This record gives sequence, structure tokens and C-alpha cells, in this order.
Amino acid sequence: MSIFRGALLDTPCGESGGASFAVPTTLRVESDGALLVRNGVIAARGPAAALLAAHPGEEVIDCRPGLLLPGFIDTHVHYPQVRVIGGLGRPLLEWLDQCALPEEARLADPTYALGVATDFLAGLARAGTTSALVFGSHFAGAMTEFFSAAAGSGLRITAGLVVSDRALRPDLLTTPDRALAEGAELARASHGVGRLRYAVTPRFAFSCSGELLASCAELASSVPGAFVTSHVNENEAEIAGVAAAFPSCADYVGVYADHGLLGARTVLAHDVHPLPRELAAQADAGSAVAHCPTSNAALGSGLFPFLAHEAAGVRIALGSDVGGGTGFSLAKEGLQAYFAQRLTPAERRRELTAADLLRLATAAGADALGLAARTGDFEVGREFDAVWWRPQEGSTFEVGLRHAESAEDALAKLFALGTPADIAAVWVAGDRLAL
Repeated sequence: MSIFRGALLDTPCGESGGASFAVPTTLRVESDGALLVRNGVIAARGPAAALLAAHPGEEVIDCRPGLLLPGFIDTHVHYPQVRVIGGLGRPLLEWLDQCALPEEARLADPTYALGVATDFLAGLARAGTTSALVFGSHFAGAMTEFFSAAAGSGLRITAGLVVSDRALRPDLLTTPDRALAEGAELARASHGVGRLRYAVTPRFAFSCSGELLASCAELASSVPGAFVTSHVNENEAEIAGVAAAFPSCADYVGVYADHGLLGARTVLAHDVHPLPRELAAQADAGSAVAHCPTSNAALGSGLFPFLAHEAAGVRIALGSDVGGGTGFSLAKEGLQAYFAQRLTPAERRRELTAADLLRLATAAGADALGLAARTGDFEVGREFDAVWWRPQEGSTFEVGLRHAESAEDALAKLFALGTPADIAAVWVAGDRLAL
């Protein structure tokens, strides 16, 4: 057993789950707290003095100074795009053609794909991300390399083969039968193995035929506990293209619903321009939205309608996106989510607190990914996924923490000033990751 001591901050998932923002966020604070961890699971928590007295002689891991937070949970992040971050100045479809898709085609080479996977997984860990729903590659060989690397990384990874059969460059296209066969084999080899799970991943309805979406639904139904993830309502040109391709469907969300892909284990990224009926459909299905604020800003996609999702009862979590965004840091994503709401007209604005940002990056992600029983907060019985934030002495972040007026003020300073360079250690289920 080990005792982890430090300033503990978390937002308890609670019985209602962490991703429903209709329930106010509670920030739980132990300014000098401790967690007793046995076999990777939190066995007790409380004030440090009491826990140390109750368990004399146990190893003590002192996470002071700084803050000890639950591991961050990224609900939308593209594995093949880590090397093309920073392609600014283009809208979505132009950016895909000029930046993302040429790089994604290079992953046809498994050796290249493994190098990208290594870069990608290291980037997640160094940013304090301990769990992620990963948008994979179009190539089965690249996904085999990715799952192998992910298994050795210690991270909690849900991922799958990306499939498209139209509207992209030819070398990224597949067929419904091939997509089903390759996806089934990848799921057989990875789903439920260690900390890995499978996600059925049609790229977006813009690049998928109805037949391909139907094969995705068949695969999802054949893999118990598999997730479904894709994009929705990110860019107005994309939305128009989907409407033209699926004239019999009511809307973009309706394409997924009509093809059996909208459910409680569905996570759709972006959703910047939803219709009220689309929000209602997502709420009724229990699906979740991955809010990717830096990507929405960098690609000029728009301001995410947080309040509308909240009012409709749609679950919301946070995603870095990576290629379209500006890096792996969910602290940066939280800050950008705050900025986006501050720029939203008052009648549609959702004022976000520092506690809300922590919840988006932790408990809400756990809820969206079906991991709330295991991770997302520091409740007794959860596995110990944690990030120790310890800013460099004399840095602006360290000065801010030293002069913080409250725990929430300290947390606000973390989102405003914290970077991956300020992370001292990361644990998943009690295992310390190599950074």
C-alpha cells in the first residue's frame, strides 16, 4: 500500500454522472489530504494527519507543493495527426485536404505508423491525460501497431479503425465488407485486453455511404461494450455536404440515428451548429458530445453552444482533437472553453467556473466513456489515476499558486497558466508512467 499526500482537488461524479451539466459542479478539496492506495485502487481518503496516523509505516509519496488532480480524460483526439499540429488559417475541409489527409496516408507504412503512435502516446501522458477516446488510422496495419504501443503505454485507450468510402483521397477509402472484416479482427485482438477497448469509427457522414454506416452498426452490435465515435456539425460546408448526400435523413445527427449508430456509447465530436431537434435526439439516445474548443477556434468552426446542450440534457466532455487543435493539454482546452463562452452573446452564454473546467477534463470524460466506476475522481473504490502539478519555482504559475486566495482560485490559475512542463508525475491505476 502507498499513501499519496498533497492538495487534493476533484469534482465527484456522483450518482447522476459527471457529464450532465444540468447538475451543478461541486469542487471537493483537501488542502492537506491523503489517499491510501492498495493494488491501484483508492482504499481510503481524508486529512493527511488522520490517514498517516491510522496507517503508520506505509510508504508515503509526498505530492507537495502543487496540486494533485484526477487524470485528465480526452474524449476526441486523432492519433495520425500529432505531426501536423499547427496548420492554421484554413477551414475544416481545406485543412483536411492540405494538412491532415496527406499525413494520414503516410500511415500505410506500419513502421511510420509506429513512430507516430509513439509520439502520440507520449504526448498524451506528458499532458496528464490518462484516458482517451482516440480517432485512429484508416489502415488496419497502423491500428495493429497503435494498439500494441498503447498496451505498453499504461494509458486507458479506446480506439478503432477509421473508415470512409467516398469524398476523400482514394488511398484512404475502403468498402463496407472490408471495413467490417478488418474492424472485427482488430476488435477481437484488442477489445477488453488490459486497458484497451474498441471504438467503431466512421470518419464522418460526409465521407461515408449508407452501406458503410450500416456495416459500422453491424460491427458495433457484434462487439459487446464497443463505443461509436465520429464527427458532427463541425463546419457549415461539411453540414451542407452531408445534407446533400443523405437527403432522406432529417439532419446530420439523424444520419447516425437512422443507421443505428446513435446510443449511450456514442461520442460525437464538435457539434458546433446543432439544430434543436438534433440536441433532443442526442439527449434521448444518451450520447455524448466531445467539445473541442481550440480546434473550433483554430479552424474557424464557431463557438460551441454549451448552454443549448446543457438545456437539452446532452452530456458534454472535452477533447483536444490534436491536429485541428493546438496540442494535447486539456488544461489549455479548458481555458479555451472558458474563452469561447466569454465571447458568446449573453443570452446564449454558459459562465464556466474553474470547477466546471476540472469536471469537463475529468469526471465528465469518465462519464462519457463509461469509465465513471473506475476513474474521474478520487472517490474510495476508484482506481488511482492522478496528475501531480508542480510548477517550477519562481515561474508565474508557481507565484500564482503561492498567492492563491482559495482552492478554486488555485485551480483557475492552473487552467490559466499550467502547461505539460508543470506536470511532475502521472499515475494510472497506481502505476507511475514514464514521462
